[in-house]
Amino acid sequence: MSKVRVRFAPSPTGPLHLGGVRTALYDYLFAKNQGGDFILRIEDTDTARYVEGAEDYIMEALQWCGIIPDESPVHGGPYGPYRQSERRAIYERYTRQILETDYAYIAFDTPEELEAIRQEYEAKGEVFSYNSLTRQRLKNSIALSEDEVKALLEVQTPFVVRFKMPMDRILNLEDLIRGNFSINTNTLDDKVLVKNDGMPTYHFANIIDDHEMKISHVIRGEEWLPSMGLHVLLYEAMGWQAPQFAHLSLILKPEGKGKLSKRDGDKFGFPVFPLNFTDPQTGQVSQGYKEAGYLPQAFINFLALLGWTPSGEREILSLEEMVKDFDLNKVHKAGARFSKEKAEWFNHEYLKALPDQEILTLLKPHLPASQSALTDEKILRIIGLMKERATFPADIYHHGKFFFEAPSNYDEKAVKKAWNETTAGIMSQLAEKLSAKEGDFSSESLKETLHHFAEEHHLGMGKVMMPLRLALVGELKGPDVPDILELIGPAEAITRIKNAVSRIG
Repeated sequence: MSKVRVRFAPSPTGPLHLGGVRTALYDYLFAKNQGGDFILRIEDTDTARYVEGAEDYIMEALQWCGIIPDESPVHGGPYGPYRQSERRAIYERYTRQILETDYAYIAFDTPEELEAIRQEYEAKGEVFSYNSLTRQRLKNSIALSEDEVKALLEVQTPFVVRFKMPMDRILNLEDLIRGNFSINTNTLDDKVLVKNDGMPTYHFANIIDDHEMKISHVIRGEEWLPSMGLHVLLYEAMGWQAPQFAHLSLILKPEGKGKLSKRDGDKFGFPVFPLNFTDPQTGQVSQGYKEAGYLPQAFINFLALLGWTPSGEREILSLEEMVKDFDLNKVHKAGARFSKEKAEWFNHEYLKALPDQEILTLLKPHLPASQSALTDEKILRIIGLMKERATFPADIYHHGKFFFEAPSNYDEKAVKKAWNETTAGIMSQLAEKLSAKEGDFSSESLKETLHHFAEEHHLGMGKVMMPLRLALVGELKGPDVPDILELIGPAEAITRIKNAVSRIG
C-alpha cells in the first residue's frame, strides 16, 4: 500500500467555517493515525470571489487549532506550488493532454447564447442541460466542422473546455463512509473543465493537483458527493488511478433543518468561525471561538465528536488520543447537530483542568486596567476558588468581580432575605471585631473569629454570614466568606461592611 496522503483544500473566499475546520481535523487525524502526510493546498482560482486576507486567516486558524500541515504554501514540500494560482503551467499541460482524448471538447457558446437557450427551455417548462442530448446542436467542436472550429480559433474566439460525459453508463462508486452507490451518466452534464481565461475549474484542477501531489484519500464535505462521478471519470480520462473518497456529513443547525450557518450563530449567540474575521469590504467583525474565550484543545475536541464516535464512550480526548483512536468507519453518515451548551461544557472541562498559572495568563487581558490592588499570588488564589464555576477565563473576573472591586449595589431579593432591623447593629459590631483583629487574617483564622463572634452575641451563623456575604459581594453568592475576607484584606472588608450598614441601613 502506498503512503497515506490527504489534503485540505479550502478556497480563500472568506473566513474558515467550523465545518471546514472539522474537515481539516478529520483529514489530519486520519493521516496521522495511518502514519501519513497532511497537506494544505489553497484553491484560489476563483478570482471573482477572492477575499483579501482569507488565506492568512485559514493558516492562522489551523495553527491555533494545532492542525499543522506537513506541506503547505508556508511549509513547502516536494509537490508544490501549493497555491493553484501558481500552477497554471501544470494545468495547461494537462489541458492539452485531455483534449487529445475523447473525453473533452472545446465550446464557443457565449454566456448570452446559453442564457437564451435556457429561457427557451423554461418557456416550455423544461430545464436546459449542456449534455449528450444537447451538445450536437450547440456551438462546440463536436457539432461544428473542423474548418469551422479552425476558423473560430484563428480569430481568437473565446472558448471553454468541457468534459464529454459518456452516455448510458452506470458508475459503481464506493465511499468509505457512505458505502457503495451507483450513478447513471445520463443524469450528468458536460461540466466546464477550463474557463475561457485558460484557468481550470475546481473539478479539473482538483484531480490534477490530487494526482500530482499523490493524494491517496479525499476526505471532504458531502456537498461534493454529486461531483464524485465526474471526478472518477476524469481520473479515467487521464489514465490515472483515483484516490479513495470519504464524504463527511453536514454540521446541522441547533434547531430545525439545514446546515449550520453564520445566521444561526448570530441568532443563538455563538461563533461559527475559529478566529475573529474582519470583512475587508464592510469592516464588520465576526467573532471567533478564540476571542470568545474557547481553548483550542476544547474547540477541536468538541468539533471532533460532531460526527465521530471514539472508542470506550470517552468524550475528553487530547489531540494525540484522537489521532490514536481515529477511524473513518466510526464517522457518522447522518448529520451532527450543533449544541452551544455542549461546546461550553467542553470548554468548562478543559478550563478547570488547566494549571492556575496558565489561566492567570488567559485572565489578565480581561482584568480592568485600574486593577492593581491584588497581587498575582492572590489572583491565583481567586482562580483556584472560581474556576470550577467558570466556562471561560473571563468568567473568573465577571463571576468574581467582588474580589476586585466593592459592590456598587445590593440585590433586592438578597437584602430582603439577609437584612432586618437588627442587622446593621450586628454588622457594625462585626466591623469593630475585625478592626481589632491583629496579625493572622487567614481564612482558617477568620472562620474561628466569625464563629466566636456568633457565639458571643448568641446568634446563629446564618444571621452573621448571610448579611456579611451581602456586604462583601452585593449578592448571596460566591465562595466561602472567610476566603473572600482573606483575599480582599481587612481594610477593604471593613470598608465594605460599613458601606452596607450605611446604604442598606
